[in-house]
Amino acid sequence: MRRAILAVIAGGTLLAGAACDSDAKAKTQAADPARSAATAAPSSEPAPDYSASTKLVCGKLQSLYTNELRAFGTAMGRMVTYKEAKQTADAEKAEATAAGQLKAAATKIRTATAEAEDPQFQAAGRVSAAKLESSAADHRYMDQVKSMADLNRTVQAQFTEWLTPVAGYCGTSG
Repeated sequence: MRRAILAVIAGGTLLAGAACDSDAKAKTQAADPARSAATAAPSSEPAPDYSASTKLVCGKLQSLYTNELRAFGTAMGRMVTYKEAKQTADAEKAEATAAGQLKAAATKIRTATAEAEDPQFQAAGRVSAAKLESSAADHRYMDQVKSMADLNRTVQAQFTEWLTPVAGYCGTSG
């Protein structure tokens, strides 16, 4: 179970940095009038600088990776342990707890990114939150996890699906 929980935490943390630099830089470059001067008319206004706001929001999201997603991983590990022991009632309770953690994570993402000054970051937060809420309501992902091997195999892909929209804004260096 520890390995699965560590995979959950590492997955969330690694994902935060994996797509961050390329997506955020691409969006910054696309929005930077100096870089697109050859294709667009010169603008007298500089592109808005959302970096301070983005850094603040990303700090709030980092606690999500260490709190709500850790609790989700713990609940999923318990669910698997109960499934393997054929303790159906306990497995269902752990699954409900895991779903509750996904809802909590969705709420935190939605709340934190709503405070962002960058409207694209706000939209990305709504997308990630909706994906988490959908998985919390539809337990197909959880139902497919019947062993620790299943959990370890699927957790990274699931985090990628849920968090990629916001991950592009939160670099590990900033």
